[in-house]
Amino acid sequence: MLLLHPNFFSMQKIVSYPISVIYYLLFGLILVIFHPIQWICLRCFGYQAHKKSVDYLNFLLLKCTNLVGTTYTIKNREAIPQGVPLIFVANHQSMYDIIAMIWFLRRFHCKFVSKIELGSGIPSVSFNLRHGGSVLIDRKDPKQAIPVIKGLSEYIEKNKRSAVIFPEGTRSKTGKPKEFAQSGLKILCKYAPSAYIVPLSINNSWKMVRFGFFPVGLGNHLSFEMHTPLKVSDFTFSEIMEQTEQAVVKGIQF
Repeated sequence: MLLLHPNFFSMQKIVSYPISVIYYLLFGLILVIFHPIQWICLRCFGYQAHKKSVDYLNFLLLKCTNLVGTTYTIKNREAIPQGVPLIFVANHQSMYDIIAMIWFLRRFHCKFVSKIELGSGIPSVSFNLRHGGSVLIDRKDPKQAIPVIKGLSEYIEKNKRSAVIFPEGTRSKTGKPKEFAQSGLKILCKYAPSAYIVPLSINNSWKMVRFGFFPVGLGNHLSFEMHTPLKVSDFTFSEIMEQTEQAVVKGIQF
């Protein structure tokens, strides 16, 4: 592995300040513009129009990241089953995980298990989380999460869509994976019995926020690797948990 001198990151941080100002102005402008677009699409034309608006919102946000030198690789996307409920189980490194998944996996209608704090105050993002099929959980109240995740399970089972869960519970600031929690995934498997689990390893997303929210990290290559899908009905939950965590962790570079 190539080791970079600490001075390299100090210089990158200095260079990134003026670039980040432009980047976040564009990023924020896109969020503000798409907020009323989402509202109109949903209220006047329904789910499919709203989804298209969200897809292109995230496409433009990805294009913003290209301005700071970010590139993407999506591996084994062709192995994902189609026409069935899906549960993507991934490690979590930054908000850029979600932006990339919404765009690159758009055909699977990804719905997220997200913390309740994100459900208000963020243009476009909060609206989509509240109205696009994702669910919001209060991490301080585990009992509240059970019926909410159950509802998401039943939704993807009925509509053949996908849920995304980050079982670490919080983002890794260094890329090193945290221990996986079982409860959320267990509920999803129980109430979406025809679903397939798709383990997903995300790499280098954390480097985008290496310096915190500001400035943004420059010149990063983010990779998203799908592993062999597991049909929920073919395994016990303990087998699913073990195989899924092993697959995700094995694909993480840290």
